[in-house]
Amino acid sequence: MRTVTAYATPGPEGPFAKTTIERRDLEPGDVLIKIAFAGICHSDIHTGRGEWGATHYPLVPGHEIAGVVEEVGAGVTKYAVGDRVGVGCLVDSCRECENCKAGEEQYCLKGSTGTYGSVDKYGRHTDGGYSEYIVVDQDFVVRVPEGLGLDVAAPLLCAGITVYSPLRHWNCGPGKRVAVVGMGGLGHMAVKIAVAMGAEVTVLSQSLSKEADGKRLGAHHYFATSDRATFKQLRGTLDLIINTVSAPLPLDSYLGMLRLDGAMVNVGAPPEPQSVRAFSLMGGRKSLAGSAIGGIRETQEMLDFCAQHGLGAEIEVIDAAQIAEAWDRVVASDVRYRFVIDTATF
Repeated sequence: MRTVTAYATPGPEGPFAKTTIERRDLEPGDVLIKIAFAGICHSDIHTGRGEWGATHYPLVPGHEIAGVVEEVGAGVTKYAVGDRVGVGCLVDSCRECENCKAGEEQYCLKGSTGTYGSVDKYGRHTDGGYSEYIVVDQDFVVRVPEGLGLDVAAPLLCAGITVYSPLRHWNCGPGKRVAVVGMGGLGHMAVKIAVAMGAEVTVLSQSLSKEADGKRLGAHHYFATSDRATFKQLRGTLDLIINTVSAPLPLDSYLGMLRLDGAMVNVGAPPEPQSVRAFSLMGGRKSLAGSAIGGIRETQEMLDFCAQHGLGAEIEVIDAAQIAEAWDRVVASDVRYRFVIDTATF
């Protein structure tokens, strides 16, 4: 076992504290990664504060991990020491069910193993990227292409793939009118990626406070959802809506903006149940769907796509002492658009 420095929260009320954790010795297929940057995802906060159910503490969050390979197991064939790599939301799955075999490990029928907050095949609780090192099976490591800085690449491992996967699945591209609900950590990447895919992109935000940013990132249109005229003006005009917010929405109103055979896909996860009228779906053969991150193959595809188009996350780099403050600022929507922890400050 290897003892490494990490930052953990002892319970829902915090505070974060510097600690040490144990990383397993390398097995033949394992890769030891020296973490350079770890993004702060709202999921870290939901989990750390016990908002998504029972959580095992102390918790070391972090599933937006970018770093450099420092050591490899004897059987590793995909990576070598010095390679620039990343780890996202998953570190294992059964690899045998039909979904895993299809490259959709995030939908493993036996339950995939999360990078943190899960129990692995050794019976140990997993610790995430708010740490110096991580040991991961090579099959759950992805390569960060040259041209993408490790700092701007880290958030792509969750925020990037979470929006790339539905955009690709629902055929975002030239001739498609795509709307992104929310201009936060996920939303700003959805705008960048949808524009790069060739779609006509609209941002739907509570206010116009981030309109300049949205246009700078490539959005063609920007509307405030606090203005009821928005829903009337856009009624029946959109092919795809990607909803990135984790708050209840008037779904019937949003569905009304879809064209025939349009789809609204939820990637945000509000804790409250939401309702929708059947006629909002039936009147236009519309779909209300959900999507969760992406498999390892698709995550690599996303990184390659982002490198090809020069797309990285908009970030604010912080040191370890600022983690608690950053969490509070994420909840207050006071970041444009992703905090990234520089682990050199550990």
